[in-house]
Amino acid sequence: MNDNTRQFLEHTGIELPLICGAMYPCSNPELIAAVSDAGGIGIIQPISMQYVHGHDLREGIRYMKTLTDKPIGFNAIVEKSSDIYMNRMKKWIDIALEEGVRFFITALGNPRFVCEKVHAMGGVVYHDVTERKWAQKAIDEGVDGLICVNSNAGGHAGALKPQELFDSMSDLGVPLVCAGGVGDEQQFLDMINIGYGGVQLGTRFIATQECKAHNDYKSAICDAKADDIVLTERISGVPVAIIKTPFIEKTGTEAGWLMKKILRHRKLKHYGRMYYSVKSLFELKKASLQGMNYKDFFQAGKSVSGIHEVESAKDVVARFAQAYGTP
Repeated sequence: MNDNTRQFLEHTGIELPLICGAMYPCSNPELIAAVSDAGGIGIIQPISMQYVHGHDLREGIRYMKTLTDKPIGFNAIVEKSSDIYMNRMKKWIDIALEEGVRFFITALGNPRFVCEKVHAMGGVVYHDVTERKWAQKAIDEGVDGLICVNSNAGGHAGALKPQELFDSMSDLGVPLVCAGGVGDEQQFLDMINIGYGGVQLGTRFIATQECKAHNDYKSAICDAKADDIVLTERISGVPVAIIKTPFIEKTGTEAGWLMKKILRHRKLKHYGRMYYSVKSLFELKKASLQGMNYKDFFQAGKSVSGIHEVESAKDVVARFAQAYGTP
């Protein structure tokens, strides 16, 4: 066991260095709890919890506690898109802390206020990063570890390959978790052997029995190859990894000329991203729950290359644990 892994397991209180990453709209409480109960750690995505799966956050956390007594984490997107959103996120963080959550993953903004709240309660904060400059800023703001998002990731992918990303951050003195491109046990072990303290999976857990995503979405993941993953600007204004489908081929992946100008404007880019984000929250939710009856519009990463069937999350974690050597 490398030092990164040892510290990561201490931070999370889990047995296997594996995270089920927070996913909009696919993070339903049954999936999160199943991964935690099997020995990894599932991460709550609060917008998905409340506005897709219909659970009040506090009651949703309490429901998950009836399914597992193992640690569960929380995802806090801290981009200052609006005061209303930030005030809501601060309340959600307070609720999570009150309900006993002690592992937090922040993204897309300054994590300082989250670190202050969580550290005061004895918790730990990791931050999503795609390159060293953002990693150093996050460490300066107080985070305890980093989720290193590489070019193989679903959602907002980075630009660097896993080895390049690790090499660029290995001297920062905090645990590094690989995020992107891991769909099977060998890929998992490859990342641990590079030196990562843990691995975060997303796409692999969409194609599970506990996930509430439509069967069309799960089938698309199982049928896709790494070359079928393309980047689109039409979800959040910055490149997001999705499966190339007839719908995507028809609509394209680039923003229109006017929106491109807005997204590149120093003062207007936040409004452009807000427009896309609000629009995509609706479209991704509908596509996830209704499948191709709505649109074949599915987020996924290049880990699809290692995913060939829908399984239970418990069995997926058990296979990874056996490969890793966890009792």
